[in-house]
Amino acid sequence: MSRGFKLIFAISLLLVFPDLCRGSKIGVCYGRNADDLPTPDKVAQLVQQHNIKYLRIYDSNIQVLKAFANTGVELMIGIPNSDLLPFSQFQSNADTWLKNNILPYYPATKITCITVGAEVTEAPNNISAQVVPAMNNVLMALKKVGLHKRIKVSSTHSLGVLSRSFPPSAGAFSSSHASFLKPLLEFLAENQSPFMIDIYPYYAYRDSPSNVSLDYALFQSSQEVIDPNTGLLYTNMFDAQIDALYFALMALNFRTIKIVVTETGWPSKGSPKETAATPDNAQTYNTNLIRHIINDSGTPAKPGEELDVYIFSLFNENRKPGLESERNWGLFYPDQTSVYNLDFTGKGAVDTKTYANVTSLNETTWCIASTKASEVDLQSALDWACGSGNVDCSAIQPSQTCYEPDTLLSHASFAFNSYYQQNGATDVSCSFGGVGIKVDKNPSYDNCLYMTAGANRTASSNTTAFSTPSSSTKNEAFTWICGCLLTTWLFYLVNIGYALVA
Repeated sequence: MSRGFKLIFAISLLLVFPDLCRGSKIGVCYGRNADDLPTPDKVAQLVQQHNIKYLRIYDSNIQVLKAFANTGVELMIGIPNSDLLPFSQFQSNADTWLKNNILPYYPATKITCITVGAEVTEAPNNISAQVVPAMNNVLMALKKVGLHKRIKVSSTHSLGVLSRSFPPSAGAFSSSHASFLKPLLEFLAENQSPFMIDIYPYYAYRDSPSNVSLDYALFQSSQEVIDPNTGLLYTNMFDAQIDALYFALMALNFRTIKIVVTETGWPSKGSPKETAATPDNAQTYNTNLIRHIINDSGTPAKPGEELDVYIFSLFNENRKPGLESERNWGLFYPDQTSVYNLDFTGKGAVDTKTYANVTSLNETTWCIASTKASEVDLQSALDWACGSGNVDCSAIQPSQTCYEPDTLLSHASFAFNSYYQQNGATDVSCSFGGVGIKVDKNPSYDNCLYMTAGANRTASSNTTAFSTPSSSTKNEAFTWICGCLLTTWLFYLVNIGYALVA
């Protein structure tokens, strides 16, 4: 292998390496269709307090851009549908917008993507033909100032762009949108921009509860749905909908386009007929979603594929029209208290100080195993808690503080309570398929101390706890390893450079 080829090969690996190390991201949509929201500077503080690293806004509001300067939060900003016409007609409009609305705040405000239009195929007037010309003009404006490789340009879509989504392998784009989608997909492929989709399993369940189970929509199904064409097994609707889009893209030979989910979530309140719109279901969906995404598990058709997801939305928005649920997708109330607990790192620990709709802070409860439960059900729930539930079960191992009494009921009670306290002390976190029960008497005994909300230890003070590394810890380690490997490549390149000039 020649020196020159080695150099080119090494540089090529170096260029793609950052993407290999990046990992999936969880963001939140910051909608502002309300008249009672906190000021943007207070929102910026709230976002940082809850360790939210990625945010989507639907315009380029100057006050918002200023508020997030030097926060490290990455922003996806939007060009509303109402502005598509002027952006599509004249390059000068895009140039002026970039000069006045973006450049004065960048890079102090980390803007990483611009969405041009939102769900245009759902708009009452036919504006889809304006999207790609507007995207081209925005991209050209970015090229003029050298930012086209740092800020991606795309557009967001509803699942309505598909004519078929089940089974996933039959996923296909609607022919009625063909004239719009073909140039759009060509733009995305050429510029390595993602296809952005809004995914809502809640609506699939609400509108067809006889065909879609609630557990399947909430990532809790113990049964698998089989795609008859591929044999792929699906345990949740989110993956099935994502794969339908993957197959639709592959059917048109667009195999390199990545997918970003720009909206998904679950409402915490709805009209009387929307019985699934509850805080517990919203917490369950979003918690399971976060864990699913940050583990980079991918989907059945794309295992291990990175997928960035934005949860809708940051606040309840009281001005949104429609059913009651439309105004109750928020993670926070306008007074900045939590609608329900949500841990954005996926560790499972929660902050109960700002949690509404759970047990009063003046009343401590614990979760233990029911004496009426069968051993089979208890063992299954215990295995889940110590495995997928990410509970530290070292204290119930032989010779440890909570091993005695050596009974399934005792061990399950300890594990159930640990999961319960780590996940907000809610009814749903003490369910375990009906074998968990809440009690108001502390079940701790001797040196075996049961966790309470906010505790960091599950065993007594004289016992070393060996916990399973959290997903975020794994991601941090992965990033560190990538950094080391990247440094190695840089060292290798420098040596090659010296060899070539020697």
